[in-house]
Amino acid sequence: MKKILVSACLMGYDCRYKGDNCKCEKLTELGKDNVLIPVCPEQLGGLPTPRMPGERVGDKVLACDGSDVTEQYARGAKFALGIAKENNVEHCILKANSPSCGKGVIYDGTFSGNKIAGNGVTTELLLNNGFEVITENEL
Repeated sequence: MKKILVSACLMGYDCRYKGDNCKCEKLTELGKDNVLIPVCPEQLGGLPTPRMPGERVGDKVLACDGSDVTEQYARGAKFALGIAKENNVEHCILKANSPSCGKGVIYDGTFSGNKIAGNGVTTELLLNNGFEVITENEL
């Protein structure tokens, strides 16, 4: 039985910026034979739900109103990393395209739906600490 860190929104928790979720049935199946540990780095960092959407702009994360929420994203990423380490997780399955959890592709910071190559803040930190990260699209 593996321990897997997962984005809470993929497990059906209403924690996305809009206050909804994006439940992934493939995770439900994985949960039958593995321990799934849900995290929402944005909530862990102190952001409310619902909240203004954020996108990465270089090393910063900006909300759609232009406010800088980098500190909250970084704090949440550190909490998620701590949870991964404390639980000796073997894998991480995080939400695609997210400014926190996206891997390989994220929104470009213009709030226009355009995507660019990049990683979310939490994914970047987990990868830099040796964790394997995939998105729900890679299951």
